[in-house]
Amino acid sequence: MPKNKKRNTPHRGGSGGGGGSGAAAATAATAGGQHRNVQPFSDEDASIETMSHCSGFSDPSSFAEDGPEVLDEEGTQEDLEYKLKGLIDLTLDKSAKTRQAALEGIKNALASKMLYEFILERRMTLTDSIERCLKKGKSDEQRVAASLACVLCIQLGPGIESEEILKTLGPILKKIICDGTASIQTRQTCATCFGVCSFIATDDITELYSTLECLENIFTKSYLKEKDSNVICSTPNTMLHISSLLAWTLLLTICPISEVKKKLEKHFHKLPSLLSCDDVNMRIAAGESLALLFELARGMESDFFYEDMESLTQMLRALATDGNKHRAKVDKRKQRSVFRDVLRAVEERDFSTETVKFGPERMYIDSWVKKHTYDTFKEVLGSGMQYHLQSNEFLRNVFELGPPVMLDAATLKTMKISRFERHLYNSAAFKARTKARSKCRDKRADVGEFF
Repeated sequence: MPKNKKRNTPHRGGSGGGGGSGAAAATAATAGGQHRNVQPFSDEDASIETMSHCSGFSDPSSFAEDGPEVLDEEGTQEDLEYKLKGLIDLTLDKSAKTRQAALEGIKNALASKMLYEFILERRMTLTDSIERCLKKGKSDEQRVAASLACVLCIQLGPGIESEEILKTLGPILKKIICDGTASIQTRQTCATCFGVCSFIATDDITELYSTLECLENIFTKSYLKEKDSNVICSTPNTMLHISSLLAWTLLLTICPISEVKKKLEKHFHKLPSLLSCDDVNMRIAAGESLALLFELARGMESDFFYEDMESLTQMLRALATDGNKHRAKVDKRKQRSVFRDVLRAVEERDFSTETVKFGPERMYIDSWVKKHTYDTFKEVLGSGMQYHLQSNEFLRNVFELGPPVMLDAATLKTMKISRFERHLYNSAAFKARTKARSKCRDKRADVGEFF
């Protein structure tokens, strides 16, 4: 029997008959998709039926821990949908912690499996819950709600449904991004999610331009001012500026050529100032954005000429060979690797092709536009990116992969590694590493004794 079926058994605190009726009420409430007498964010006590139902899903965050793998191995699509119905109901719970965990569980499910039909029927309910959590929730709850809105649009793809979601949630996300009293982490998450949702669902070109302007107003605050020194000092807002810059760059890839030209004229000579920021993530974001802008400019005009090319290449070369001792080794290694590619793109118009494997397929990332798009969606979907590349028609269209490849059950079984096999593999790898370290220590000890 699946674990979620067992949760409907009577609780020890009640009598046998009362517990049975409570379980039946909980099951009925779950199947209907709505609670009876639930007043979200109110001070009234929850009803007995609601409390009984909530206790049946007492740990909604467990879905994130178990993941879809448990459902694949032990359950069915019906079990997954049953659990998701319960989590959707819990987004109306009085407890902020319960609501947040429910949102997180739904987000992880949608990031890991394609549930288009299930979500299509409940998109209004989910949108209402996300809107309520964004408006009245605290920082962590707002972040999870924004992330769920993003994954919801990825599931639905472009169309009237996603447009309605963006129309409802877009103004709220924009308000949070521009709200100086909101936490930086919340504003940062909302900036990324607003950019991705707009990339998917924006149908009105004026709305797209409005979103670009909103994001511009955020990251341009990091530009080097005339009165400043040659180095931009990072602030608590730097991470917000990075997310806004990357979201802005993503949206620029779907703008009409006329708008791209305007943005290039406006930012091409100011964006390099971000390369002098003392935050390594800002330097990398600025470098990759510059490489993408050069790619767009040369795509429009093959003989594109940049006036300050010499000073820019000198700056890029310095970052590609940076050896400053006051910087962390990990940061220097990461920076040098990125800026070698950026320098090659700017100077030689070259891009090092990357290969992404998923299932029996592989995708070649052969441009900065494609790389930036892939990195953005991977940040949102995490480990579910490979599954969505296989099954999500929207993402397959974005990366020009064609229709999903249909595989029979036997082929899927041969491709899948069981949890036990993965455990054995990890254990063997751990033992091998331990043995290698021991040998290395023994050699050092022998050398010490020799001297």
